[in-house]
Amino acid sequence: MIALDTIDRQILRALTEDATQGASEIGRALGLSQPATWRRMRRLHEAGVIKGRRLDLDHEKLGFGVTVFLGVKLATKGRVSLEDFERAVSAIPEVQTVEHILGVYDYRLRVVARDIADFERVLRRRIMTLPGLGNVEANVLLSEERRPGPIG
Repeated sequence: MIALDTIDRQILRALTEDATQGASEIGRALGLSQPATWRRMRRLHEAGVIKGRRLDLDHEKLGFGVTVFLGVKLATKGRVSLEDFERAVSAIPEVQTVEHILGVYDYRLRVVARDIADFERVLRRRIMTLPGLGNVEANVLLSEERRPGPIG
């Protein structure tokens, strides 16, 4: 764990709002020079606090108007390895995230589809044929608010 001061946290907040900002832009907003801001940003990258920059796509504008969260319970954990299931499910382009979780289900999947009929096709032809699949529960996303989470 790296020690973060107030300025580090302000830099991280600025980057969570818009990761395309450069050191000069962030520095101006915080009253720091570009080199000082850049050194801090580089230190945060090197320490692994900043893991990368991610492009946030609007799936609806790309034609994927439905997002469904699936709770997946494997049939029997001994018959199919978790790695085999994860490899197979990760190969499905509509599956955006695969999360191995603790609780009623073994995995939580985030699946995007053009519409409900398209989701049904993905579910029947791709997801329901996965190795070791047991129970599946679907929850359709109605709305979403993203929050950056705590920063120290």
